[in-house]
Amino acid sequence: MSIQLIQQAISYMEEHIYENINYMDVAKSVHMSGYNFHRTFSFITGMTANEYLRSRRLTLAAQELQTTNLSVTDAAYKYGYESPESFSKAFSRFHGSTPKQVKQKGAKLHLFSPLVIKIILEGGNIMDYRMEHRERQQFIAVVRAFPNEIINDDNDHSIPDFWTECDTNHLIEHLRSLRPEGKRDLYGLCSPAKNNETHFDYGIGIVRDENTNVTELDALLANGFTLWETQPADYAVFKCFGTDGDCLGEMWSKFYKEFVPQTGYTQTEKTDYEIYYERGEKNLFCELWVPVQKN
Repeated sequence: MSIQLIQQAISYMEEHIYENINYMDVAKSVHMSGYNFHRTFSFITGMTANEYLRSRRLTLAAQELQTTNLSVTDAAYKYGYESPESFSKAFSRFHGSTPKQVKQKGAKLHLFSPLVIKIILEGGNIMDYRMEHRERQQFIAVVRAFPNEIINDDNDHSIPDFWTECDTNHLIEHLRSLRPEGKRDLYGLCSPAKNNETHFDYGIGIVRDENTNVTELDALLANGFTLWETQPADYAVFKCFGTDGDCLGEMWSKFYKEFVPQTGYTQTEKTDYEIYYERGEKNLFCELWVPVQKN
């Protein structure tokens, strides 16, 4: 997703600010899946499109309440809330003042201005990467669907908790036992390819190849495991060094803010994944493999 598309998305939101739209509608306006748009927008701007819409609407609502005779009830429905009560709660959390207080002088208000994307020249940072091609691959994985809204949410631990749950239930140990020692790398598979684009699939798995013991594959599939297949793709590969998932989030941010604008590559609608090596180099948390294509 280019900087121009981000600005196009912001313009669409501003033009339809009084309509009942959300990030899915904005994604369609720039011809992207809801998943990829949500992730790209949040990493580049530091907020989700829904958060942007909410902040802009509450800003405009405060200005209108303060300068016109618009009632709190009418403001609630005009700015997309189901009831005056839900509007008042959201308004108070955002501004620190109630809608009724805004009708009086001296009320505290927050101003959230429209975003304008600008290209800023920064220092010459080095970002190491390599390009790889992979043909069709198969993985044996434990898979779960997660809502798009958790992407880039620092307060959400759904995916780390999923890893912990799978480890506690010995599912990861079971998967690793299907591979020979030294080749027991784990994959964190992430796919936007769902009919219901409000959610995405995330899987924890191992690659299925000539080194994988598949004698009990049918039993695994019958017990909730999934056979995940990827299509041929070119990947930009980045090494994430650190002790936890923060380094992975930082690499995604660099991907959108540095790699994409500078190289002309964009992410494709295919599975991206992390590789957690059984025998990785020192301080390597994982490798991030992002399917890309040249514009």
